Amino acid sequence: MNIPIHVAIIPDGNRRWAKKRGLLSFEGHRNAAQKVVPNLIKKAGELGIKYFTIWAMSTENFNKRSKLELNGLFTLMKILYKLRFKEIKKNGIKVKIIGDISKFPKDIQKLIEKVLTETAENKKATLIFALNYGGRDEIVRAINKISNIQYPISNLNTENFSQFLDTDGIPDPDLIIRTGGEKRLSGFLPWQSVYSELYFSNLYFPDFDKHELEKAIQDYSLRKRRFGR
Repeated sequence: MNIPIHVAIIPDGNRRWAKKRGLLSFEGHRNAAQKVVPNLIKKAGELGIKYFTIWAMSTENFNKRSKLELNGLFTLMKILYKLRFKEIKKNGIKVKIIGDISKFPKDIQKLIEKVLTETAENKKATLIFALNYGGRDEIVRAINKISNIQYPISNLNTENFSQFLDTDGIPDPDLIIRTGGEKRLSGFLPWQSVYSELYFSNLYFPDFDKHELEKAIQDYSLRKRRFGR
């Protein structure tokens, strides 16, 4: 089986999964964070995927969700840290973050910094969480970085512009998976996804298990990538 180097997931459908079962929307997020995500991370490692990205929170989520719901999501981050961080660290996985976490509560920022620092030297695989991430926002922030260091605009090209993005040093995703039935990327990695293969699953994310991930990889293996040629 042809294994992609970098797989990214848009985990859609948590709220709809919960609503369908008469549960609070938080329960969909909790199920995803405590059960689905750890199992997918483990399966990705077993398959030999070197980079695995999960879009855990979009800029729209951060800006439009109620304070109560956001606090619930931040609580889940703490729970996930307590339950899984030692295992992630032990397994040689480096954790990286893309997105703007500067508006997160200070305790969450410190927790994230601790995770990044303590896994920085790990080399077996890289796990990337997209937090308060939006593709347009990432590009605007990249332009602001360029402006702040007074980088010569005339020297910019498609290759060196990438070093100002959140994903600097991370290969572009070979495969992007979206769950929940929607067939769009919704601003996820717009610069990096130009040649990515796309896989859409009708399953809500809490129902997307390790077997479904393997099914997506098998589908990818059958494709012939042309990279615009």
